Amino acid sequence: MKITAPPEHIASILEKITSEGFDAFLVGGCVRDTVMGRAIHDWDLATSAAPVDVARLFSKTILTGEKFGTVSIVLPDCTVEVTTFRTEGEYQDGRRPKNVEFVTSLEDDLSRRDFTINAMAVSIEGKLIDPYGGIKDIQAGIIRCVGGPNTRFSEDALRMFRALRLAAELGFEIEPDTLQAIYANAGMAARISTERIRIEMEKTLMSKRPEITGEMIMVGLLERYMIISGKRPDGLEKIAELPFDAKLRWCAFVALLSERRYISSAADLLNDLHLDSKTVKTCLRALTIENFPDDRTGIKRLLSNYDIDAVRCSASASDIIKGGCALSSTDEIIASGECIEMRDLALSGSDLIDLGYPPGRELGDTLKKLLEYVLENPECNERDTLLGLVETGNL
Repeated sequence: MKITAPPEHIASILEKITSEGFDAFLVGGCVRDTVMGRAIHDWDLATSAAPVDVARLFSKTILTGEKFGTVSIVLPDCTVEVTTFRTEGEYQDGRRPKNVEFVTSLEDDLSRRDFTINAMAVSIEGKLIDPYGGIKDIQAGIIRCVGGPNTRFSEDALRMFRALRLAAELGFEIEPDTLQAIYANAGMAARISTERIRIEMEKTLMSKRPEITGEMIMVGLLERYMIISGKRPDGLEKIAELPFDAKLRWCAFVALLSERRYISSAADLLNDLHLDSKTVKTCLRALTIENFPDDRTGIKRLLSNYDIDAVRCSASASDIIKGGCALSSTDEIIASGECIEMRDLALSGSDLIDLGYPPGRELGDTLKKLLEYVLENPECNERDTLLGLVETGNL
C-alpha cells in the first residue's frame, strides 16, 4: 500500500530523532487519513526517545505534557507534538490515566489506543505497521476498538462519543461488539466535561452524517440533557442539506429537538453545552421567528428587522422542520443586493431634511414608509422616484 510522504518539516523531525538512534513514527489519525486519501490537519508523532531526549534534540521545545510524555517542538510556522511510547496505568476519572509508563516498544504503545483505524504507524521509510487490523477495518468501513471495548470505554468515556463522531465523519459503521459496549457504558458519559461533549457533537453536526447526533441520544450518551432518551429523533438527516455553518446546524438541531419535545428549552440546551455567547444569542433570536414567510417581501421584512445570521438560522430551522427552500430563498435575496434596510434606500434622512423635514419622529416615520414601499417594489428604489413619492404625499 502506498503511503503519502509527510511534509518536509515533519520528515525532518523524524530524521533528527532517528539519526540519534531512537525510533520515531507517524501514528494515529494522520496515518488513517493518509491511507484513506483524506486531508491531514494534524501530524502525530511517537518515539522511543524520552521527553528529555526529544527536548535536547531541538532548539525550541515546550514540555506541554511531560508527565504523559508529550513535547511540543516549536517551528517557525507551526508546533508539532511528539509523544514518547507509553502504556497507561489505572484510569480513575474515566478520562485520564493515574500514571503512565514509558516503554520502548511501538506495539505496546499502539495497544493502548482507542480504535484499530487509529492504531497504525508509519516508519520514516514509509513502512506501515498495523498490528490490530486497521487497514482491514478501513476497507470494511468499520469502527472497532483495540482490545475489549468495555475496557477501552471504561478507561476513557469520551471514546464512545469519538466512535460515533468518526462514524459520521468517515461514513463508517460501528462494529456490533463496540456498539453494544457503548450502550452498556453510556452512563459513564456523566463523567465527561460539557466542553468535550460539545466539541464531539459539533464535529458530528458538521459532518456529512449529522443524524449520528440522534444515535448519541438513542444510546443514552446525552441523557443528562434530554427529556427523551433511548429513542432516535426523526428528521436530523435533513441537516446534511444545510451549508457547513455551525450556527445554522446548531439552530436546526435544537429547533428540531424542541419541536419533537426531546428538550424543554433550546436556551437551556445551548447554555448547558456551553456554546459561545454569539451562537447562543443568534440561535435564540432566530427561534423567536414563528412561521417563516414563504414570500419574497416577507423575507425582506425579516431581514430589515433581524440581523442576517438570525434570519438565515431561522430559515434553516424552517427547512428542517417544515421542508421548503427558505434558506436558499433568503440567500438569493441577500445576494441580489435589493434594499432590505434604511441604509440601502436611495433617499437618505439628509435628503428629507433638505426638503424641509425637521429631524425627529416624522422624518423617521417617513423613512420607514419609504422602506416598506421599496420592500414591496424593489424596482422603485431610485432617488427621483422616492423624492416624487415624498413630495406628492403618495406614501
